[in-house]
Amino acid sequence: MKVIILLGIALALAIDAFAVTVGLACSLSGLSRRQAFRLATHFGLFQFIMPVIGWVIGENLLRLISRYDHWVAFGLLLVIGFKMIIESFRVKDEKCQEKDPTTGWSLLVLALATSQDALATGLSLAVIGLNIWVACTVIGITAFSMTLLASRVGPLLGKVFGQRAELLGGLILILIGVKILVDHLN
Repeated sequence: MKVIILLGIALALAIDAFAVTVGLACSLSGLSRRQAFRLATHFGLFQFIMPVIGWVIGENLLRLISRYDHWVAFGLLLVIGFKMIIESFRVKDEKCQEKDPTTGWSLLVLALATSQDALATGLSLAVIGLNIWVACTVIGITAFSMTLLASRVGPLLGKVFGQRAELLGGLILILIGVKILVDHLN
């Protein structure tokens, strides 16, 4: 069951990277292989590192909150999920960009922005009891793969599914949070 939870978390977290990449692919009329690889590498790396940071924080807090850990995991996943759902309804600016957003500070800001949810999820990983290195590797590889996929299908899917994909990711995180809460209360 933990494998299914981990895959659900990894896919839900990768939705942000997927949505950003789809948006970039649409606004730039496609991405070169170099741009796609740069995005995938940075998104995957940040999605790997941020849960580790959250997990370290969570491990230290776990002793203090062990009686309420399932509520903490539920609350964090609920907040992250609702944040993703709200973001899915915001109108995205689809103006073409003059500067290549897959380089320099723009790339770092995008990687950081798409991995903020992974930091909070790292706190939940400590509560769930997943092996952090396996979990973060799966999360990082999933983000890398989803970014590469989005760079190829982005121009086709962007206008139709871009915002709905983020909505789905938010719903998945909320459902995982509900499952954790129900399992601990039973």
